[in-house]
Amino acid sequence: MQIQHPTAAMIGRAATAQDDIVGDGTTTNVLFIGELMRQAERYIGEGVHPRIIVDGLEKAKKETLRFLDEFKVAQPECSRDLLLAVAKASLNTKVHPSIANPLTEIVVDAVKTIQRDDRIDLHMVEIMHMQHKMSTESRLVRGLVLDHGGRQSDLPSRLENCYIMCLNVSLEYEKTEVNSGFFWSNAEQRQKLIESERAFTDERVMKIVELKKRLCDGTNKNFVVINQKGIDPPSLEILARHNIVGIRRAKRRNGERIPLACGGKQINSVDDVEESDLGFAGLVYEQTLGDDKYTFIEGVENPFSCTILIKGPNDYSIAQTKDAIRDGLRAVSNTIADKAVVPGAGAFEVAASENLVQFSRTSKEVSGKVKLGVMCFADALLVVPRTLAQNSGFDPQDTLIKV
Repeated sequence: MQIQHPTAAMIGRAATAQDDIVGDGTTTNVLFIGELMRQAERYIGEGVHPRIIVDGLEKAKKETLRFLDEFKVAQPECSRDLLLAVAKASLNTKVHPSIANPLTEIVVDAVKTIQRDDRIDLHMVEIMHMQHKMSTESRLVRGLVLDHGGRQSDLPSRLENCYIMCLNVSLEYEKTEVNSGFFWSNAEQRQKLIESERAFTDERVMKIVELKKRLCDGTNKNFVVINQKGIDPPSLEILARHNIVGIRRAKRRNGERIPLACGGKQINSVDDVEESDLGFAGLVYEQTLGDDKYTFIEGVENPFSCTILIKGPNDYSIAQTKDAIRDGLRAVSNTIADKAVVPGAGAFEVAASENLVQFSRTSKEVSGKVKLGVMCFADALLVVPRTLAQNSGFDPQDTLIKV
């Protein structure tokens, strides 16, 4: 049985909390905590009590947070160029620049698409993936990509100027919950029984057909039904006969996002449906990859929901790109929410370390051995610029002295 070291468990929990709250910076977090433990162990080995070191670390933490408010650069108006720089800084630390640079604009445009005043709900950005072509061909769809398609083979796979009906109504025959038996003496009686059982479902379908005729006949517009519940083959056949594309078993989250992207609202009854209840999209088309079908809904007027479509040759590259995009989205969203940025490349860590050295010398709050805890925190901060210099091929000590 493998026993996890308590320090490793603590670092893991801290990195998980960092990822949940901020969405980025987990590597820096792990480096900093590891170096903090190493510096603290050195002082403890020299006979300093852990309680004294903890007091110093606590004072250093509060002073660093105060210094951060002074050091940050306020950005009352977050320009597109600034957001692109933030996204680029986040993405380039995770994937190759050939992938990161195209994703930079995709991430910024996705956040700008769903932004309402200062409110940003990142759940409105759907991240879809297709194991197809290269990672550099990922793109932003200002609309939706559904990971399922229609079931009618004789309808066109590309439609323009489409009304989008977002349904949550069952369009399939359902057996009664009461156990009952029916007997017939000839084929005509059996046919009448089948028709009467289906009449309820067919009536719902015909109301959709009548709405389509009222809105689309004599125009160049088409009609698409996206239903969260089922559509049985006879109902699909009726819809296909009237050139209506029916997509069944749509995911619940898509049922919530379609009205945000296309307009209209989610419909729970086919009675008294008006044109204002429907959404509209300039283009709806279907793409097939092997056994999988994808339906693209594009050309929407005021999208408050969008889809980032990730492409890649294998599962590993798709997962890597997906993680990078999630971190980039959080970084851009945090910049807009905080209206401030911090210089990167270890600039803040160096400045904060210098500030703590001055703080330990001049502050009346820090006296005696508590200064060792403050210096422990200050030295641990320097692990970030030291690691950056080392990864860039420079001598870490020479670089820190010059800085």
